[in-house]
Amino acid sequence: MIKIIPENKARQGRWGWHGLRILIAALLLAFIAWGIAEIYGEKIDNSAPANQSAPASQSQPAGG
Repeated sequence: MIKIIPENKARQGRWGWHGLRILIAALLLAFIAWGIAEIYGEKIDNSAPANQSAPASQSQPAGG
């Protein structure tokens, strides 16, 4: 014999405030990690600034 269970009893649970808090905390931690990575990346960047132009010999097309 098949046991019939009402829909509201068969659910495993609702998300509610607990799930929302976990999602918000994960999002905040992701933003913090992203910020740390940005700061660290700028600190170790040893390349020349992007606003410097290339020498004239390299800016001319080869087929000219």
